[in-house]
Amino acid sequence: MALTVKDVDRFEASRPRLEAIAYRLLGSASEAEDAVQETFLRWQAADVDRIGVPEAWLTKVLTNLCLNQLTSARARRETYVGQWLPEPLLAGDPMLGPADTAEQRESVSYAVLALLERLSPAERAVYVLREAFDYPHREIAEVLDITEAASQQILHRAKKHIAAGKPRVEIDEAAARRVVEEFLAAATTGRTEPLVRLLTQDAVSIGDGGGKVPARAKAFEGALAVAKFMRGLFKPGKAKRDLVGGSAEVYATTANGDPAVVAVVDGRVVGVMCLEVTAEGIAAFRNQVNPDKLERATRRWAATDHGEPLLIAF
Repeated sequence: MALTVKDVDRFEASRPRLEAIAYRLLGSASEAEDAVQETFLRWQAADVDRIGVPEAWLTKVLTNLCLNQLTSARARRETYVGQWLPEPLLAGDPMLGPADTAEQRESVSYAVLALLERLSPAERAVYVLREAFDYPHREIAEVLDITEAASQQILHRAKKHIAAGKPRVEIDEAAARRVVEEFLAAATTGRTEPLVRLLTQDAVSIGDGGGKVPARAKAFEGALAVAKFMRGLFKPGKAKRDLVGGSAEVYATTANGDPAVVAVVDGRVVGVMCLEVTAEGIAAFRNQVNPDKLERATRRWAATDHGEPLLIAF
């Protein structure tokens, strides 16, 4: 049955929410867009006049598509080259979804998205629907075809896994910029000591090159090891310029609500480094340099005013 204009408009009104749910579930903007498009095709094929609550129907279809996708994605990630990290979303990206509560902001942070990878698909779905979108357990149970009690138990397990991470510090955009500026100032001194002072003792640095850009398969662990890596990363060199296609403009911004360093070459985002900030210092750097996971960031970057770079690297 062909959709009416009203039916299409009804779906489009739900698209931002559906994309935000799918992104949190999959950790990939491109896969989220594909899942939402497949949901539209299911909507197009359905007898929409017989769907009592379209929002609930669309959420159920999308969530189950994402759960199927997660199952196959886990198999693919077992053969992924190097470390796998989510696709970062720059400040203001509508796919970040609601950010009215601390739980909503935390659910899309880069640190939590990385932790979500440890959850089962069901745990991930319950956590996202409850914490990020405030769905009641009754509706979550209907989406996942489980009981309310099971939904509550699954959420409890999921939150225990998430709580295993370090408590992050919520900071506004101005504070995020100061954190990045302080980090870059220390990283470009050529010495490790100023960097070590900014880090927690058990700080880590993880890079995702996807086999397309060199990135260490094993994380750097410990303040000294991370500081030495960062000192070398920001040391100029011809090999680095050749790798990224020129000198990189380095900016301070936020990604997934966290302080972030963005490296740009000729308008193309070539790296996004998310900083996990705790009360004790910077606990983690998650560096996304896989070009396949930076296409949306590049489009977002081109559409926004980002001011002058803090420095020219490499």
